[in-house]
Amino acid sequence: MTAPSSLGSLERKRLPAGAVLVVGAGLAGLYLALKLAPRPVYVLTSRRSSKGSASAWAQGGIAAALAPTDTAEAHALDTIAAGDGLVDEDIARMVATLGPDRVRDLDSLGVPFDRTDAGELYLSLEAAHSMPRVARVKGDTAGREIINVMVRRAQEADHIEGLIGWRAESLLIDAHGGIAGALARQDTGALLALEADITVLATGGVGGLFSVTTNPRTARGDSLGMAAVVGAKLRDMEFVQFHPTAIDIGRDPAPLATEALRGEGAILVRADGTRFMPEYNPAGELAPRDDVARAIFAEIQAGRPPFLDCRESVGSHFPDEFPTVFESCMSAGIDPRIQPIPVAPAVHYHMGGVATDSYGQASLPGLYAVGECAATGLHGANRLASNSLLEAVVFGGRAAEHINGSDIPERKAEGVRVQPWLSMGPDVSENLRRSMTELCGVRRSARGLNQLIDIIDRLIDRVGRANPLIASHMIASAALAREESRGGHFRQDFPEEATESRSSYLTYDRLE
Repeated sequence: MTAPSSLGSLERKRLPAGAVLVVGAGLAGLYLALKLAPRPVYVLTSRRSSKGSASAWAQGGIAAALAPTDTAEAHALDTIAAGDGLVDEDIARMVATLGPDRVRDLDSLGVPFDRTDAGELYLSLEAAHSMPRVARVKGDTAGREIINVMVRRAQEADHIEGLIGWRAESLLIDAHGGIAGALARQDTGALLALEADITVLATGGVGGLFSVTTNPRTARGDSLGMAAVVGAKLRDMEFVQFHPTAIDIGRDPAPLATEALRGEGAILVRADGTRFMPEYNPAGELAPRDDVARAIFAEIQAGRPPFLDCRESVGSHFPDEFPTVFESCMSAGIDPRIQPIPVAPAVHYHMGGVATDSYGQASLPGLYAVGECAATGLHGANRLASNSLLEAVVFGGRAAEHINGSDIPERKAEGVRVQPWLSMGPDVSENLRRSMTELCGVRRSARGLNQLIDIIDRLIDRVGRANPLIASHMIASAALAREESRGGHFRQDFPEEATESRSSYLTYDRLE
């Protein structure tokens, strides 16, 4: 631990007894903050939070068994099947059961869900769901619209105070190994030690650790690094979901060419126009997402840039049927009505994270995690489409219920640990992102993963234990340890799925 006197410009703030510090302002964090009323809540967030949270960028919607012919059991079974042997079935059934009420709660808060002419919620069908159950908002803008409502409600709430312009960089610990708040830093370098009796991590995913991602660049696994270095248990860190068809136009983050395009008949081709998916899977372009992503990645590695050809399947209807994709392409000088779209796999979602129980409690006293940074057991080895926003509100609500129903002891920080994030300059960041994509992407091997771990170790020796480096180390180490292919994790040297399925649990001290 670093003595406070050596930290330079350090301010201390003790939150009121029983107050909750929420790190992050995505859907999970804001929903939890609202449900904690009237308990005082302090939300720590950068100025970019409302635009930079992955929740706001979610295009699909929120899945729940809302149709008269649907059931929570059917939703749970679809979730379990998608998770490829690693879903906690009790968690899946709990989330599916609570899901409809959580969507109705969002509706009552003012989320403008799409509706049928009869006034019912319009439900769409997405991949691997057995029936239509995805509630959408204005087509493909569900995440943004939901976050807009959550931010407005939080601003109106008397019990919520926004600590805006601060980025958490480490957790404070008490004399008994519990979590007693967080150390935050402004862009100016000013430090603020926030002592809190309860701390909730709600910071999103890890896409920013990879060079091609659909996530905000700031989603670099910071909370995973913070939790790991103080001894929290992490779960299933190796499972990263890749979207197969990000539009490869040099944007960071990358826009998406929705999978619905392939459903409409779009084909994947090489530069000479020949299809390649039948060489990898007899189902062609309609093969599972992971198979398509691996095939596209293999083409890129072989020096054959892949394209999505929508000219015959969509053609002149592009502006009306797929306006978001059309706009992204046209902004890069590509007219998808008459030109194929360059594509590449992109990190889309992280199934792993801080291991929690069914109420979002982490393995350390005083610490909770909700949203994508948590590993609840819901997603297993692969997330079912549109279950992420559902998980955010279900666990945000359950964590709030648990906190409000608990006796909360006072926690006093014993010291402050600074984060060497200022040393993560562009050269270090780009080296990390490029290495993660090349060596821990959709196709992995022991040779590549060992090479990656060596690269990360050298970067840690150079700049210190920065959160993104710690998170990357945990992902790579878990991927090396899992000697099988399952869900979003594919090992070229272990292409088969193991007979026994089990989640992985890891603590940072096992890597040192």
